[in-house]
Amino acid sequence: MDKTMMFPIVDERDREIKKTLLTVFEALKEKGYNPINQIVGYILSEDPTYITTQNNARALIRKIDRDELLQAMVKEYIS
Repeated sequence: MDKTMMFPIVDERDREIKKTLLTVFEALKEKGYNPINQIVGYILSEDPTYITTQNNARALIRKIDRDELLQAMVKEYIS
Protein backbone atom coordinates (compact mmCIF):
# COMPACT_ATOMS: atom_id res chain seq x y z
CA MET A 1 0.00 0.00 0.00
CA ASP A 2 2.99 2.36 0.38
CA LYS A 3 3.71 2.52 -3.32
CA THR A 4 5.26 5.63 -4.79
CA MET A 5 2.92 7.27 -7.27
CA MET A 6 4.40 8.63 -10.47
CA PHE A 7 2.53 11.32 -12.36
CA PRO A 8 3.29 11.95 -16.04
CA ILE A 9 3.87 15.70 -15.82
CA VAL A 10 5.20 15.90 -19.36
CA ASP A 11 2.07 14.29 -20.79
CA GLU A 12 -0.13 16.71 -18.86
CA ARG A 13 1.92 19.67 -20.10
CA ASP A 14 1.65 18.39 -23.68
CA ARG A 15 -2.13 18.21 -23.28
CA GLU A 16 -2.19 21.81 -22.00
CA ILE A 17 -0.08 22.93 -24.95
CA LYS A 18 -2.36 21.12 -27.40
CA LYS A 19 -5.46 22.66 -25.84
CA THR A 20 -3.90 26.14 -26.03
CA LEU A 21 -2.79 25.62 -29.62
CA LEU A 22 -6.28 24.50 -30.62
CA THR A 23 -7.78 27.57 -28.93
CA VAL A 24 -5.33 29.83 -30.78
CA PHE A 25 -6.04 28.01 -34.05
CA GLU A 26 -9.79 28.52 -33.69
CA ALA A 27 -9.39 32.19 -32.74
CA LEU A 28 -7.28 32.80 -35.84
CA LYS A 29 -9.86 31.02 -38.01
CA GLU A 30 -12.67 33.12 -36.49
CA LYS A 31 -10.81 36.28 -37.44
CA GLY A 32 -10.34 35.05 -41.01
CA TYR A 33 -6.61 34.39 -40.85
CA ASN A 34 -4.77 31.31 -42.13
CA PRO A 35 -4.03 29.72 -38.73
CA ILE A 36 -1.11 27.58 -39.94
CA ASN A 37 0.70 30.52 -41.53
CA GLN A 38 0.11 32.73 -38.50
CA ILE A 39 1.29 30.14 -35.97
CA VAL A 40 4.39 29.33 -38.04
CA GLY A 41 5.13 33.05 -38.33
CA TYR A 42 4.85 33.40 -34.57
CA ILE A 43 7.10 30.40 -33.91
CA LEU A 44 9.79 31.58 -36.33
CA SER A 45 9.82 35.22 -35.27
CA GLU A 46 8.40 35.16 -31.72
CA ASP A 47 6.45 38.24 -32.80
CA PRO A 48 3.16 38.09 -30.86
CA THR A 49 1.35 40.21 -33.46
CA TYR A 50 1.04 37.09 -35.61
CA ILE A 51 -1.55 35.91 -33.07
CA THR A 52 -4.90 37.63 -32.66
CA THR A 53 -6.14 38.88 -29.31
CA GLN A 54 -9.48 37.18 -30.09
CA ASN A 55 -10.46 34.85 -27.21
CA ASN A 56 -7.26 35.85 -25.38
CA ALA A 57 -5.26 33.76 -27.89
CA ARG A 58 -2.17 36.00 -27.85
CA ALA A 59 -1.86 35.91 -24.08
CA LEU A 60 -2.41 32.15 -24.03
CA ILE A 61 0.26 31.30 -26.58
CA ARG A 62 2.79 33.61 -24.94
CA LYS A 63 2.58 31.46 -21.78
CA ILE A 64 4.22 28.62 -23.71
CA ASP A 65 7.95 28.63 -24.38
CA ARG A 66 8.57 28.31 -28.12
CA ASP A 67 10.98 25.38 -27.66
CA GLU A 68 8.39 23.60 -25.54
CA LEU A 69 5.74 24.30 -28.18
CA LEU A 70 7.92 22.92 -30.97
CA GLN A 71 8.79 19.81 -28.96
CA ALA A 72 5.12 19.10 -28.26
CA MET A 73 4.23 19.62 -31.91
CA VAL A 74 6.98 17.29 -33.15
CA LYS A 75 6.01 14.63 -30.59
CA GLU A 76 2.38 14.85 -31.70
CA TYR A 77 3.34 14.69 -35.36
CA ILE A 78 5.64 11.71 -34.92
CA SER A 79 3.24 9.67 -32.78
